[in-house]
Parts: sequence; structure tokens; C-alpha cells
Amino acid sequence: MTKKLLVLIFISLTSHLIVAQSSANGVWDFSMASPMGSVSAKVTMMVEGNVLKGEFDLGGGRTWPIEEGEVDGNNISFNINRDGSSMTYVMSAEVNEDSISGIASAMGTTAEWSMTRAE
Repeated sequence: MTKKLLVLIFISLTSHLIVAQSSANGVWDFSMASPMGSVSAKVTMMVEGNVLKGEFDLGGGRTWPIEEGEVDGNNISFNINRDGSSMTYVMSAEVNEDSISGIASAMGTTAEWSMTRAE
């Protein structure tokens, strides 16, 4: 192969990976109604490779960091701990352009949740 062809293949593969794994990047409006009450938050997410990082800002100085975040194509998963308590939400979802929908599991119950892109 020529050097030029190899460079084009590398650029093509790299740009595909960046687009495929960065769709969750940004600021999102989160909402979930569960047996434990309604939750709304401003969520900031950043994708680094296949790792999802960020935090939920519930207002009033309350934040929940995203823990154990993973990205697999359009699918994301992560955990959040409610105000540092022993209750952990196990979250999974599919990113679809400017919306995300998923399921949260905690204490033997599940609830649907969603996000829409804020920015």
C-alpha cells in the first residue's frame, strides 16, 4: 500500500470512531419518574474512548458523579449514587442523536428515564 492510501484509511477509521463514540458528549436535560420520586437534572457527559464521564447537577449544590461509565457504539451505561447514600442507580440507555432513553435499576425496581440535548 502506498503511504497516501494508509493515511486516508487511518483518517477514515479515526473520524468514524470519533463520531460513533462522541454522540453522548454535551449537556442534557434528564428526567425520571420512579417509585422513589421524580428526578430532574442537568447532565454533562464527556466520552473518552469507551469511557463515559460526567455528572448530574440537581441544583442547590447537589451533584451526582457518573461512575463506571461505559460507551459501546450508541449504548451507554453508568452508575450514580443518590446523594452519597448506599442506593446506587444502575443506568443503561441508547443515544439517538439529540435524545437518550433508558432504564434505571435500584433496590429491586426499574424506571424509564430520558434525556434531551440542552446545548
